[in-house]
Amino acid sequence: MDAPLPATPGLEFAFLIRAEIGEALNAGPSPSGERLHIPITGGTVSGPMLNGRIIPGGSDWPLIRQDGASQISARYTIIADDGAPIYVRNDGLRVSSPEILARLRAGEAVDPADYDFRSTPCFEAPVGPHDWLNQTIFIASLGRTEAGVLISVYRVT
Repeated sequence: MDAPLPATPGLEFAFLIRAEIGEALNAGPSPSGERLHIPITGGTVSGPMLNGRIIPGGSDWPLIRQDGASQISARYTIIADDGAPIYVRNDGLRVSSPEILARLRAGEAVDPADYDFRSTPCFEAPVGPHDWLNQTIFIASLGRTEAGVLISVYRVT
């Protein structure tokens, strides 16, 4: 018996995260690749579905794999405009040519169209006005800036 195909998901822009970062610490090579530690020092969240600020103290621990791709693994806290703390776990993948990777690591401005940088942010919010974050799947498109990272977050519909 053929069943109808599930609904095709859509995307709806939710908010933009402007994460400020500190200088990367390099742990050196490992069997898995090169591990970095990048402190998240602050930032803002703005958009139609959420507004707030990022508090200092979070981190991203990207792993630059042997094939040059970077697996990101960031953890930080957003304080919504109403004071609610929202925990963020954002894992993703950046894929680029070796030349683009070298430019990114040198801190150069690189057009986001020159590399693929996507993630799947998950949010843990207290019960209340932001509870919808706990019940929603998100994907994000990322790009580097001089001061940090821009993260365009989309709700999967």
